[in-house]
Amino acid sequence: MNITGTIKDFNLDYKTGKAIVTLLLNSKDLEEIEKLSKLEKLKITIKKFFKKRSNDANKYFWKLLQELCELAEIDTMEEYIRRVKQLGIFRRFKIEKDNVDTFIKMWEDKGIAWFCEICDTEYIGNTEFKIINAYYGSSSFNTKQMSRLINELIQDCKSCGIETKPQEEIDSLLRSWGK
Repeated sequence: MNITGTIKDFNLDYKTGKAIVTLLLNSKDLEEIEKLSKLEKLKITIKKFFKKRSNDANKYFWKLLQELCELAEIDTMEEYIRRVKQLGIFRRFKIEKDNVDTFIKMWEDKGIAWFCEICDTEYIGNTEFKIINAYYGSSSFNTKQMSRLINELIQDCKSCGIETKPQEEIDSLLRSWGK
């Protein structure tokens, strides 16, 4: 069961020293809750609720990028990679040479726009390590990062005569991105 709710009350069981928590769940499905209450042990995860953010800003970015790339007759993914590298939004890893392919596959499996580049080699004793820059896909960017990515693309589109949304509409997309 995956559900939202709030903590209504909490206190301490003095016999066991364990916390007692009363939850107010956003559900009226007592049948499911009753089934769970009869189980000997549950795995419980409680964490802060975050409203899923709008993906409209990312969709708009990809739409504009595709238009620009078609006009310039360049590969969309190559241009995306160039722009993300220019922003410098990556994490650097030092990976043993034998594990590089596995790491890259796992990173790039996160999405079409997640990519890696091997940027250096280092030796510790006789062991060879590759230094890898692992770049995040734009869907994971925060508002500031996404704003930079979109605003630079918009400037390039305008200089090529590609029509873009009015600034207030773009600002609205970016505000909803951060929520």
